[in-house]
Amino acid sequence: MELRWRRNLFILWIGAFFCAMAYTLSIPFIPIFLQEDLGIHSGLEAWSGITFSVSFLASAVIAPFWGSLADKYGRKPMLLRSGLSLSAVYFLNYFVNDPYTFIVVRVLQGLMAGYIPASMALVSTNTPEKHVGYALSVMSTATAAGSILGPLFGGMLSHWVGTRECFLASGFVVLISAVIAVVGVKEVHHKKAGARPSVLQDIKQATANKQLLSIFGLTVLVATSVMILEPLLTIYVVQIGGSAKGASLSSGIIFSAAGVATVIMGSRWGIIGQRIGYDKTLLIGLIGGGIGNLLQLVAHNLIAFGVLRFSYGLFFAAVYPALSALIVKASDADFRGRAMSLNQTSNQLGMMIGPLIGGFLGGLVGIHSVFLLTGCALLLAAGVLHLNVRKQMKQISAD
Repeated sequence: MELRWRRNLFILWIGAFFCAMAYTLSIPFIPIFLQEDLGIHSGLEAWSGITFSVSFLASAVIAPFWGSLADKYGRKPMLLRSGLSLSAVYFLNYFVNDPYTFIVVRVLQGLMAGYIPASMALVSTNTPEKHVGYALSVMSTATAAGSILGPLFGGMLSHWVGTRECFLASGFVVLISAVIAVVGVKEVHHKKAGARPSVLQDIKQATANKQLLSIFGLTVLVATSVMILEPLLTIYVVQIGGSAKGASLSSGIIFSAAGVATVIMGSRWGIIGQRIGYDKTLLIGLIGGGIGNLLQLVAHNLIAFGVLRFSYGLFFAAVYPALSALIVKASDADFRGRAMSLNQTSNQLGMMIGPLIGGFLGGLVGIHSVFLLTGCALLLAAGVLHLNVRKQMKQISAD
């Protein structure tokens, strides 16, 4: 068991790294693709928000069903399913010539997504209980590391040969993730006897758990705060001093800054969480993320903006590992896989809401207002979390 979970962690780290890299090779540059390849010049912020959001809406709808199938057949088949289908969808993007077809392909991408959530679920169910928090923290650094190299390579590729070719590169890279999962991952899957609970029953069971429900709510808020800036970052780079011609390369570097910070601190936050508690590390991450967003309001050049994005990432690296660890702590072992899938649905809902809000607000009142809104929302979430933790401590003392 000791050797198997460490082997799985190592291999799935590589697979998640390539999957995250495939995403960030092309998707952050959607605004440039819409403008230069698909001819969108009016309402670019709104179009960017919509094309980001539809994929996450589709993913949010389908995630519980993929989670149910994963509980029935195992997480490894889901890794293969997602890796191969995502590779095909990335290749389809290369042939898109109008924005409406692009939206359809983005919906397909959302329906086929799930490699990284399946990796996280497999790690959480095939790792000894005492090592789960650490293993999930390590996995979070995989997506961060992929998010460092992806924008850098994607920015250079987009700058030199065009954004359309970035989709081809993404297709090949995510194919590597699928092959890695097939060849190297060993899963111990215990199929439950008897009738399987429906997705509706899973939702009812989750909503009966107040602690789990609050985590899902935080996940929605956190994902919204992350994605609200995603369709705007490349546009914002141009506004604060980057040229339109070099926007893909400059924004690639900016995107990578937070990823570098997450790689540096991701696993460290996992160790800190084991020592002081994941609720406290989550609180630190939310406060740091909120302040980091507010400070980005005063960045008026690319260097200052990049430094602040990096600083923000150092603290925000604590958030996702802490949320995953708290789900493990709050759910029974036989419900854990489905709880992770429901949390993925919450994540996808936030990732759907964020780009829509960011796209329309960015076009109506300016991108600076989005930083203000995000920073205040994260600080508010930190305050609510702090009050809930104090309430739980009082209840424990009273008992």
